[in-house]
Formats: sequence, structure tokens, C-alpha cells
Amino acid sequence: MNSENFSLSEKIVSPAYVRQGSQARRSHEQLIRHLLEQGKCPEEGWSESTIELFLNELAVMDSNNFLSNCGVGEREGRVASSLVARRHYRFKLIHGIGRSGDIAAVQPKAAGSSLLNKLTNSVVLDILKLSGVQKVASCFVVPMATGMSLTLCFLTLRHRRPKARYIIWPRIDQKSCFKAMITAGFEPVVVENVLEGDELRTDLEAVERKIEELGAENILCVHSTTSCFAPRVPDRLEELATVCAKHNLPHIVNNAYGVQSSKCMHLIQQGARVGRIDAFVQSLDKNFMVPVGGAIIAGFDESFIQEISKMYPGRASASPSLDVLITLLTLGASGYKRLLSERKEIYSLLAQELKTLASAHGERLLHTPHNPISLAMSLDGLQAESNKAVTHLGSMLFTRQVSGARVIPLGKEQTVSGHTFRGFMSHSEAYPCPYLNAASAVGITREDVTLCIKRLDKCLKTLKKEGTAAKSSSPVPPPCQEDTGEE
Repeated sequence: MNSENFSLSEKIVSPAYVRQGSQARRSHEQLIRHLLEQGKCPEEGWSESTIELFLNELAVMDSNNFLSNCGVGEREGRVASSLVARRHYRFKLIHGIGRSGDIAAVQPKAAGSSLLNKLTNSVVLDILKLSGVQKVASCFVVPMATGMSLTLCFLTLRHRRPKARYIIWPRIDQKSCFKAMITAGFEPVVVENVLEGDELRTDLEAVERKIEELGAENILCVHSTTSCFAPRVPDRLEELATVCAKHNLPHIVNNAYGVQSSKCMHLIQQGARVGRIDAFVQSLDKNFMVPVGGAIIAGFDESFIQEISKMYPGRASASPSLDVLITLLTLGASGYKRLLSERKEIYSLLAQELKTLASAHGERLLHTPHNPISLAMSLDGLQAESNKAVTHLGSMLFTRQVSGARVIPLGKEQTVSGHTFRGFMSHSEAYPCPYLNAASAVGITREDVTLCIKRLDKCLKTLKKEGTAAKSSSPVPPPCQEDTGEE
């Protein structure tokens, strides 16, 4: 309804009522106008009616929704199933984002979808700054999860460093970031972590030795990590960034679920301030509670981030962009900050509850102060009961609907893309003890912690009872008779 239609409506319904309706409409439009003017996440979240109005306005700007459109091309935004149309929020934002040569390019026949793409990237950039990386210059949402998004970064660097064969990678036992390097056609150079107390930390001297040994010109980049499972802690990003600047080496950071942590974001901010960070990649689902399938690639050099976006071949699905935009408009900046604050509070609660439980079972909470999201509890006593008891605990928790907890036994080997990791899942060839992981990630509730601790306690008691029963029921061998040598 524009002003002309409202004027015509006054001839049908009382002008006073129409003016009231017009004012209500303008309140929605004012919120949309502020978003278009500022390109930032609104401080307060929008109502669903405002979001739906906005998305519907965008949809009618796409050619497949023109009333008199006649499509004779191979991609005309046609949808055969009404169920699929409803899955895309009835707004028929079907064209996706980008053009065949650039995921960030504007589509001539999809002005609404193009505007959606630009606004999403702008709003997400604002959130990255709000979360602690104030110096970030550019970012874009890509419809791939973190691993493939890292691969896209490595492939972009290949054009800048055509002679490079290797990627320096401080070890983290997570398959996708390792396979991202293999898929891009490079050889990962695994740098083992060093044990400091309970924590596994970056071996800076080993990184320097590898650079000297291989030659900087033969290395594509250093591939570091922030968010990770304890007792692994975020890499020493400031020091690595300094090393990269010293050797003129690119530096790509896997920040998979680090946006929710002010500590992880501070490390990136400081690394870029004192040294070199070319791009950092983060997951949409892990940080913003949307469906799996999207990531944010961000950096401090706008031209390099644009270069990465142009490396993406073809158009792309708009679903991840639409999901995160709807989510951030619903939450608003204040709502997202509240979620981050609650996560941090529950981290302290989870740490205290795990520490108390560990003490009750003769275990201990590992001391990992540099990991702001994940915690680890030793399982030494369980290991002493039985070699299988540690892995059995993991299956018991899963069948009791405790998801996300990881049980790490000793000595596991795993081959990933031809490379054998000893002590796999523990980020170390020989971590001193088996342990259990739990994390306080965005969206966790106090009820989650209470139920997890209660069920974990029951599982540990059951396993100890079973271990005691197994020992008492095992046959006692007869005493050995002294050999007198007589026949």
C-alpha cells in the first residue's frame, strides 16, 4: 500500500481508521528504511510481521514474481512443488545470489535477492565488529560449511603463490579442516602441540623451524585455529601473526565457532593489529543457531575478500543468507549480545558442576583457562576399571540423549586422507589421560547443564558398579604349589 492507495481507501473506510492503519504501516517501513540507510543489525529485534513484510517486498522485486513476466531462459525461478515454495517462506526468493562469475555480483533479473545478499553481508559485518573484531574490513556469507569455505580461501591464495606446496598447520583433531587443505591440493605440514600443564598449546619454535626448513616461498600459508575442544586451546594467534608478517606468509584462521567467544575474537583482532591475518572463517550454524550449510569468510583487506568471493564458481543458494538475516533481525544486536552473555555465564556454571562431579568420582576438571568454550574432565579412574569402560561411557551418554559430549580414550589411531594421527581426537600423540569433553556454546541453557551432569553421574556410578561386580565374579586362580623336584 502506497500513499495513493491509502488515499483511495479513505473513500471506502473512515479516513480516521485508514490514517491509523497508514501510521502502523509507516512504523514498519521506518525500521526497513533504517536498515537500508545504515546497513547494520538493528539494536532491537523486529517482529515477524515486519520481517515478513520486508522479505515480501524483496521478493516482488525478482523477475520470477513479476505479474506479467514471460520467462524463456533456463533459470527462471520456477518451482514445481508448493511444499518447496513454502519451505522458502512463501516469498519465492528462488534466484539465489551472485552471478556465474562472482557470488557477490548483482543479478539483473533478481534485484530483491541481490539486495538481500548485500544487506546480509553488511549486517553480518556489523555483528563481527560487535563481537570483538572492530578492524574487520569485509566479509561475505558463502553457502558452504566451514571446511569447504577454508578450501575456497586456499584456492584463492594459490593464484598469489603458484609455487607453494605446503600449509603449516598446528595440529587439531578435526577432519574437515585437515581435508580442506587436501581438497585444495596442498600438503599439510602437521605441527604437534606442546603440553603446558593440562593445556595443549602452539609450538611456535616448531612452526619457525618448519618455515626455515621448507622455505617460505614453498609455503601457501599458516592455517591456525581458535575455537577447539579442550584440552587443546586456541592457537597463539598474535605470535603466529607476527611470524607470518616476518616471513611474508599468508595466514588463514579457522574460527569455526569463535564468534560467540569474546576471547577468540580478541585474539583475531590482536593478531591483525600486531602481525598478519588474511582471512578468518566461521560457521553460521555454530554461531547463529541456523541450519547447517553456511559460513562467513571475513578479513582485513577488502580486495582479498572480494578475490575469494570471485573464486566461487557459479551462483549460490540464498538460503544461508536468508536464514542468518532473519535470525539477526529477530534477535537484534541486543538480543545477540544477551545470548553471548548467557553463554559465558553458563560456561562458569558448567565448569563448576563438572569440577564438583569430577571430585565426587575421584577425577578432576582439567585446568584449561585459555579455552573459553570447551571443558575437559579426566577419566583416569574409569580407565583403571576397564580398557573398554571409557568408550562405553560415550555410548551410554548418547543413548541417554546427552548429545555433544565427547569421550576421548588413550592411544586411538586414525588415518585421514593418507595421514595417520596417533592419539587421534586428543590433539596429541600421547596425552597423559583419557577425558570427557563438554562445551558451553551459544544457545545452551541451565537445564542442559543440570540434565547432563545428572545423567553423567548415573553413567559413572553404573560403570563403577559393573567394574566392581566383574572383579568380584572373576575366578580366583589356585595357589601355586612349590616345585620340590620329586616325582
